[in-house]
Amino acid sequence: MSTLQERLAALSPARLLGMRRGIEKESLRAQPDGSLALTPHPAELGSALTHPHITTDFSESQVELITGAHTEVEACLQELIRIHQFTYRALKDNDERLWVSSMPCGLPADETIPIGRYGSSNVGRAKSVYRMGLAYRYGRRMQTISGIHYNWSLPEVTSEQYFGLIRNFRRHAFLLLYLFGASPALCSSFVAGRAHELQPIGEGSMYMPHGTSLRMGRLGYQSDAQASLAVSYNSLDGYGASLEDALTRPWPAYEAIGIQGPGGEYNQLATSLLQIENEFYGTIRPKRTIFTGERPLHALRERGVEYVEVRLMDLDPFEPVGIQASTMRFLDVFLMHCLLSDSPNDTPAEIAELARNQHLAAARGREPGLQLARNGREVTLTNWGLQLIEQFGPIAAALDAAHGGTAHADAVRAAAAALRAPDSLPSARVLAAMAQAHGNSFVSFVRARSEATRKHLMGLPWAEHEHAHFEQMTQDSILAQKKIEEGDTLPFELYRQQYVSADRLGLRRRAALTSTL
Repeated sequence: MSTLQERLAALSPARLLGMRRGIEKESLRAQPDGSLALTPHPAELGSALTHPHITTDFSESQVELITGAHTEVEACLQELIRIHQFTYRALKDNDERLWVSSMPCGLPADETIPIGRYGSSNVGRAKSVYRMGLAYRYGRRMQTISGIHYNWSLPEVTSEQYFGLIRNFRRHAFLLLYLFGASPALCSSFVAGRAHELQPIGEGSMYMPHGTSLRMGRLGYQSDAQASLAVSYNSLDGYGASLEDALTRPWPAYEAIGIQGPGGEYNQLATSLLQIENEFYGTIRPKRTIFTGERPLHALRERGVEYVEVRLMDLDPFEPVGIQASTMRFLDVFLMHCLLSDSPNDTPAEIAELARNQHLAAARGREPGLQLARNGREVTLTNWGLQLIEQFGPIAAALDAAHGGTAHADAVRAAAAALRAPDSLPSARVLAAMAQAHGNSFVSFVRARSEATRKHLMGLPWAEHEHAHFEQMTQDSILAQKKIEEGDTLPFELYRQQYVSADRLGLRRRAALTSTL
């Protein structure tokens, strides 16, 4: 603890005030009856390829809203609210709303879930082909799960320090699943034809009685191929080598799918274990802003880690934009603790242990006395969580001293109280609300929350200059997409080959350097 406090004391208030965070929030577009909206991405929202704040994720029906990076939590949250306000106005004519749960609304047959479309440019076609590959590899239903990604950075942090943060984050991620998981139930259409451990509850609904985040459990982003990966986070070089292997290693099941079908249509970008870097699923990623056309792995290798992307946060259906300020402040404290604490190297045994802990916390997190593994020994989730939260106090105090007020300490105190009162957790509140007013129906509950959220956000003040600003971004994005399409010169197949080539990962350059040593 003294080491953590010494590192904390070495941080100047100016550096703490330089902490930046941004949000990427996914949501399905749903019809009033709780079924998936199959309409194209609304033209009023501009180009999904080039709009800086509004795009789509896997599906044409899955909106992704993106803030900039902010040094103030409230500023970040206010921007997210404004983006929502504009988006809801664009959905009004079709009488659609954003689905406020991480687990999807009522889904049609898998093959009818529309894949995102990004125009006729090479980069736009590549984005769609990549998604087609995901559909073949994992199924379209799995890709309709939505969440919040929390992008975070602190000035003057090295790649080595960020990887230390990531290792600790993975060790302690169970606490975030427990405190903020909000997907203990789902519509049975999501698991139709799949093996699962869920129990029936209400009409057309399934659940885990003590579940916190089914999204982050075995029903979420899982595959046999990715299960074969044991990626180490001990260094940028080691992480890069693991990704490099997955991006270049042929995978028989994907080779059987092929790049193109018999009619010449594209099935996927590559037949390797991963098509591109983004296909590697994890609770947290090291990130670096990329140049146009650059591969993410190349950017990391060349310029190091710029920020981390936290990927395990569920949408909170009780919050208008899926997350609240106190949760963001707790995340800031949590990430600071991960950064400042000692972070020994991971091992294959620990990597396996952490995967088991994640699945237990996601599926059974609120189970009384639930035991997790810590360095080969059993410890109760709540005791481990309370031990961690006790260490958060000095960090919260330092952030409050820099910002003024007690907001960070309040967030930590609220988390400690929630840890002792599992019925107050979002996952428990979801099940309670389903039981009290919706006959234990997941779709009925989320429909009601989605409609209440739509009315709330549509009722907030909305200035004409804000609307004009977003409309201008819409038009600018459409023009930007057209410019990209007009500037293309390469045939798509040549573009695809060049993009997925080993050269783009820096492989030949690294091999040449190695041969000269």
